[in-house]
Amino acid sequence: MPLAKQVDAEELIKKYHDHPNEPYRRHIHTKHSLTHTTPYSTKYSSQQELSKFKIPQDGAPADTVHQMLKDELDLDGRPNLNLASFVGTYMEREAEALMMENLSKNMSDADEYPAMMAMHARCVSIIANLWGAQKGETAIGSATTGSSEAIHLGGLAMKRRWQEKRQAAGKDTSKPNILMGANAQVALEKFARYFEVEARILPVSAKSHFRLDPELVKQNIDENTIGVFIILGSTYTGHYEPVEEISKILDQYEEKTGIDIPIHVDAASGGFIAPFTYAKVGGPKWNFELKRVKSINTSGHKFGLVYAGVGWIIWRDEALLPKYLIFELHYLGGTEESYTLNFSRPGAQIIAQYYNLIHLGFNGFRNIMENSLANARLLSKTLEATGWYVCVSDIHRKKGVHEFKGVEEAVFGKEDETSADYNSGLPVVAFRFSDDFRKEYPHVKQESVSTLLRVRQYIIPNYALPPNEDKTEILRVVVRESMSLDLLDRLIADICAVTQTLMTTDAVDLAAFQPGSSSVEKAQSSLGFKAQDRDKGSRPMSEGVHRAVC
Repeated sequence: MPLAKQVDAEELIKKYHDHPNEPYRRHIHTKHSLTHTTPYSTKYSSQQELSKFKIPQDGAPADTVHQMLKDELDLDGRPNLNLASFVGTYMEREAEALMMENLSKNMSDADEYPAMMAMHARCVSIIANLWGAQKGETAIGSATTGSSEAIHLGGLAMKRRWQEKRQAAGKDTSKPNILMGANAQVALEKFARYFEVEARILPVSAKSHFRLDPELVKQNIDENTIGVFIILGSTYTGHYEPVEEISKILDQYEEKTGIDIPIHVDAASGGFIAPFTYAKVGGPKWNFELKRVKSINTSGHKFGLVYAGVGWIIWRDEALLPKYLIFELHYLGGTEESYTLNFSRPGAQIIAQYYNLIHLGFNGFRNIMENSLANARLLSKTLEATGWYVCVSDIHRKKGVHEFKGVEEAVFGKEDETSADYNSGLPVVAFRFSDDFRKEYPHVKQESVSTLLRVRQYIIPNYALPPNEDKTEILRVVVRESMSLDLLDRLIADICAVTQTLMTTDAVDLAAFQPGSSSVEKAQSSLGFKAQDRDKGSRPMSEGVHRAVC
C-alpha cells in the first residue's frame, strides 16, 4: 500500500471557505434534516459533501452513503480493461457466492473454522504436488495475503538457515547477501531492505533476455550468500528465468567450496501457468524436482484466478522451515503453529482457491492458460505485422528463436498448435516502436500511445526496462483469462487507430492529458510522484529495482 499523510481537516476546510474562487464550498457546515425520499433528495446531493478527513458528529443514511460512495467509485477505471495488472478481475458467480457467504471467516481462528482450515490444507497439498513434491519429503506451506508476504517468508527461512549453519561453525553472520536480477519485482528488494540483507541486484540485458544472467550469478556468490531469488515470469517481459541452469552453477560451486546456496523461486505468476501449459518452462526443470529449489511462492490472485488477497508459499520439506521462526499459538480455544507476517486475514479467498482447483481441474486450468497464451501470441504477431511495433517479449516466436526477424516473420499460427511450439513464458506482450517507425515519425512519443489508450479506458503502462536497459521503454499488456477474442480484436483496432492518429498529428506534448487524480487527497497526502515526474524521487530508478507494475 502507498504511504499517505494525515490531512488537517480544519485547516483544509478553512482554506476552502476563504478561497475566493470556490464560494460553493462555504456552505460546508450547513445543517438540514436527514429525512429523505431518495439519496439524491438529501443535503448530500447538492448542499454538503460527505465528511472526508474527520469522522462526522452525526452519521448519514445508509442508502445515501452507499449511493454517494458508488458514484465516486464510478470515477475508477474498469478492472477488466486494466491491462497493466496481473491480478485477476473475474470470477464465476458460484465462486463469488462462496466468498460472500464466508466473508466473515478469519484464517487466524483454526479451531472455530475447521472446515475452512481443511480446505487450506488441501490447497497446500494440491499446489505442492503441482510443483513436483518429492517422495520421502513432506512439503509444508501456508496461504499468505499475496506473493510479497510469501517472498518475505521464503527469504527469512533462507536467512535463518544460513545463520544457524554459520553459528554452528563459529563463523560471522553479520553480512548476509542475496542475489536477484534488476528485473525483480519490488517485493524482493523489500525483503532485503526490511530484513537487513545485502541485495546484490544484477543487471539484465538483451543478451540475457532481460532476466537474471547465470554468468553474473557465478561471479557474485560467496560464503555469505543466503540464497538466490529466481523469477518464474518477469513482470517486465514475461520471461522465465533459467532455474535449472543456475541450479547447476550452484551445484558446481558447492562441489568446489562445500558451500550450499539454496534457490527460492518467485513464481508469483508462473506458478499457476508452467504446471499446466504444454510449453512448461521450455524443457528444463524449475520446481522441487531440482534439489536446490527449497521453496516456491505464487499468487492465487493472479493466475490462480482468485480475487486479490491470497498467495501461497511452499517448502519442499518441513525440515527446511526453521523451528525458530514458527510460533505456537494458544488462541481462541485451540493450539496451532503459525509462520506468517500477518495474523488475522480473510478466509474467503482460500475457499475460492479451493473452488477453482476442484471446479476447473487440471484440464480446465490448462485450457485457460493455453487460451491466454494463444491470445497473447495473436496480439504480438499483429502488432509486429503492422511494422510500427517490435515485441520485446517472445512467447510468439518459435521455440529457440528470440530475435525479431522482420515483418515477414509475423506468420499466424495453425489451428492445432500449442504453447509447446513457441518460447515459454507468461501471457505478456511487451512492445515498443520499431526502429523504422522512430525514424519516420521522430516526433511521436511512445508514452502518447498509453495516454490516448487511457482515453479509451484501457490501462496500458509505458515504462523503462530495468537499469542497464532503461533507455528502452516498453508498453505492456497482460493477457488475463478475461481477455476474450472479441475484446482482443477491439484492443488491436484501438491500438492501430491511436497509432495512426499520432502519425498524422503534428508534434504535441500529451503529458497534460495524462489521466491522474487531482483530488485534495492526492495533493495533500501522497508521498509519490506522477509518471512524468518519476525521476524526481529521492532514490532514482538507476539505484536499484525499477518499480514495475505488479
